[in-house]
Amino acid sequence: MKSPIEKIFSYQLASRLEDTGVYTLTSQERAWLRTMLEHPSAAEALEPSTIEKLQACTLEDEMPNLLDGLEEKAGSRDMQTVHPLLRPIRQILRHRQGMMIQCMTKKGKLNDPQPGLPCKLEYSMVKREWYLHWYNSRTRSPMHTRLCHIVFVDEIPLSPARYEEWSAQAQQKLQGGHRYEATVEVIRSFNAELTRILHAFSCFDKRVEFDEKEQIYRIYLSYSGSESQYVLTKLRFLGKRVRVVEGEYLKRRMRESTRKALALYGIGTEPTFSPSTVIPLDVESAACRQDSTAKIPD
Repeated sequence: MKSPIEKIFSYQLASRLEDTGVYTLTSQERAWLRTMLEHPSAAEALEPSTIEKLQACTLEDEMPNLLDGLEEKAGSRDMQTVHPLLRPIRQILRHRQGMMIQCMTKKGKLNDPQPGLPCKLEYSMVKREWYLHWYNSRTRSPMHTRLCHIVFVDEIPLSPARYEEWSAQAQQKLQGGHRYEATVEVIRSFNAELTRILHAFSCFDKRVEFDEKEQIYRIYLSYSGSESQYVLTKLRFLGKRVRVVEGEYLKRRMRESTRKALALYGIGTEPTFSPSTVIPLDVESAACRQDSTAKIPD
């Protein structure tokens, strides 16, 4: 395990490389990249110029074949991982333009063509299907559509002003409205577990700062109202390793969970808390079953 000094240096180095647009690849990552490029679907998914650039990253030194000794047994039925609509939708995203899209329902009924703005493409590893997240400018609503249900997609030109207007509306709708902020502080004695802690919050928008004087990491989270329960689940999972220093809603919910856990074990129903209270892992875990699913206040 790395020492805290090595972790700090690695984080600072990675942050500076990210600011300059440089991305480092390990030998294992290059080996996986080469294996991916050798797959028959690579020619359908990527443009020839992109494949050439990626191949240049894998020719510097000899790398082991990661598929040696690997054998797949009882695999599920192969499904199409590259959809014909991926390339035209990516071009629309790259050109920052709108689209005219026609979809069909699960029963095969065709809907009328709708104008909109593509936002992002997403692949579900569970269902093994591609999804398009887009904004319907006619109904002003966010849409999530399987690519297999899309009949056609045509690019429609948009002025920069109109594109920015639709993009701002789509971003607000897709994020579920209002965004909430919270600050989570890593307990100093658990700085060595920073990688695990950051992995727990990897699915949220966040910013990390390190106080060199106090030797404390602070994680600034940004999340939507629909994600509040998931944030609480991650906080309970980390237990005494972190504490919420800013974010009254999260503090209140954690205190309610702890009171229910203490009452369950017969310790007491009215414990006192201070802003620096650390909630033990076993107590918080016991409260997961009884914690209510209260919604975040508007």
